[in-house]
Amino acid sequence: MTRFEADTPRERRKLFADAVVAHRNRGSAFLTLEADRDPDVDGEGPGPWIQFGEQTFNMDVTDEELARLKDLLSEFPEFRIDQLESPDEAEGTNVRITARSDANRLAGFADQVFQAVYERTEEYRAWVVAI
Repeated sequence: MTRFEADTPRERRKLFADAVVAHRNRGSAFLTLEADRDPDVDGEGPGPWIQFGEQTFNMDVTDEELARLKDLLSEFPEFRIDQLESPDEAEGTNVRITARSDANRLAGFADQVFQAVYERTEEYRAWVVAI
């Protein structure tokens, strides 16, 4: 894998799928994807991130984002929420989703999470920041 960022739907999904394959081939603990920070959506905070490892997506969401995530999961019936954790000191929920599928389906889901859940435009820029 030689590239680590993309900003079109086709390029992002290829990048994400390649990252999943590299993650599996290397036997790494997880991979991390990040999207551009959008001040209109994120305020002063960092941009959103998604981790994937051992057939599980991990992400932090607000209550509104969690509702959108649950809606999105209706399009991915083979994926399911396994754990929701909302510590008192945190402003949101950590979500773990079991996702047993091929690299392309996982990549499509990750891209949709950034767009539908985290409200990124179709042209958002994403990075693979850890494999």
